[in-house]
Amino acid sequence: MRCVRVACVVVFFMMIYFPILLGCSSGRKIPANVLQVGNGAEVQELDPHVVSGVTEHRVLTSLFEGLTDCDAATLEPVPAVADSWEVSEDKLLYTFHLRKDARWSNGDRVTAQDFAYSWKRILSPALGSEYAYLLYCLKNARLFNEGYLRDFSEVGVRVLDEFTLEAALEHPTPYFLSMHNHYAWFPVHQATIEKFGKIDERGTQWTRTGNLVGNGPFILTDWRPNEIISVRRNPHYWDGTAVRLDGIDYYPIDNQQTEERSFRAGMLHITSTIPLHRVEVYRREHPEALNLHPYYGSYFYRLNITRPPFDNPLVRKAFALAVDRNELTEHVLTGNEQAAPSLVPPDAGYKSDYQVMFDVVKAQKLLAEAGYPDGKGLPPVEILYNTSEAHRTIAEAIQRMWREYLNVDVRLLNQDWKVYLSSLNNLDYTIARSSWIGDVADPMNFLECFQTGVGNNRTGWSSLRYDTFIESAYAEADIEKRIALLQQAEEILLEEAPIIPIYFYTWKFLKAPEVKGLTPNLLGYMRWKDLYLVGE
Repeated sequence: MRCVRVACVVVFFMMIYFPILLGCSSGRKIPANVLQVGNGAEVQELDPHVVSGVTEHRVLTSLFEGLTDCDAATLEPVPAVADSWEVSEDKLLYTFHLRKDARWSNGDRVTAQDFAYSWKRILSPALGSEYAYLLYCLKNARLFNEGYLRDFSEVGVRVLDEFTLEAALEHPTPYFLSMHNHYAWFPVHQATIEKFGKIDERGTQWTRTGNLVGNGPFILTDWRPNEIISVRRNPHYWDGTAVRLDGIDYYPIDNQQTEERSFRAGMLHITSTIPLHRVEVYRREHPEALNLHPYYGSYFYRLNITRPPFDNPLVRKAFALAVDRNELTEHVLTGNEQAAPSLVPPDAGYKSDYQVMFDVVKAQKLLAEAGYPDGKGLPPVEILYNTSEAHRTIAEAIQRMWREYLNVDVRLLNQDWKVYLSSLNNLDYTIARSSWIGDVADPMNFLECFQTGVGNNRTGWSSLRYDTFIESAYAEADIEKRIALLQQAEEILLEEAPIIPIYFYTWKFLKAPEVKGLTPNLLGYMRWKDLYLVGE
């Protein structure tokens, strides 16, 4: 899904919300039956069609709901706004029947037209959504998004009646039903969007407190940037009787140690992560709070191939070979992470045929072939990372490796999340810390990011051969042949090296014993309406 990160929060956050940690005599009063969540970052926005991160996904899934949801244990699609659907024999036509009791938080009915309008919005070229490509499985969606087709009625979306929506696909998409709990597919309330701006306008006031109209289990009641996002039970939600929490408070705490101390002080029920140096402590002293689970995600570095020296594929490959991933996972990381010789994790029945292994001799040879023997003549290179103790620690380790093995001057640059994201989108970096968590448990979700012109590419890299293999895999119904096509595409990606895979994630966080109903899964998906609190 999604890029993972931890972003900035102002220092006075702790002074306002956690005075007990600063030695004051009394702490903040936690509302009864309201889950307190460390969200790790200030959200980019609360507009589901313009964001691109896990932090946003967690908040948005409490405020909005798609046609389907997924079972937290199995990740199989389950009814949400659509209570039933039919699929044609050729798997190219889906007919969704919307439940008649689904309503927006202002009481309006949720209709098929709401979804058609919303999908048109995210595909509108002027909106510039990084995630528009997730909808390219719809017939003619890419042509519309890229501006070659102007009539949205030619895209594979038809409103058959108020509660019946038809989706025609460009090619069979095995995970189509599972995608609809991703925010790219969420509906938005047309009247609210257009009250504050145009359909394809970013950054309007529609997402602010008092303005936002959603259709999820909770409604937005407070958003103070860099301080708190509060959501409370939505009285119009169709499945309201299943919702056991009265609300959720999300806190953007950039400092992992501050977040962990807040958890120990009883001010948070769930953290976004765990400081590296505290994992062993919790293993030893509080194993009941420690959560380490398999996670369908990869941590990697992007290389800006439009800038020297990374416009040279030999240099890119040399840098990729000069990373000792086993040293990182065995001595730097502490949460059962695995060294990643490829981009796609092996957790969903897929294994990369081609692997990038640590090889200093070959790296130095490639660098010499590129005209930089023993690193001579190489300009200084800069690793960009967003604010996080873990990102800094990893960058420092790789900085040391590249200095030692390639004799290159490596510098580090830290930016807060929003500035960092802007740098990525504008290719204003040389090397950048990156990651990807699967939106669905399918290797395509990782590999499709690096197609030419796709918003989540962010490297400047383009390969016609790569694009051809991806397009062929989209159209291939045979599972084994499809996997083989994806493996060939990944081999091109790793050989040309616009990215450097580093490690495969584990989902690590702290959870208080009073939190119940949380089911770990490969995608790190928290279904908020399943959670409840006991014994407080």
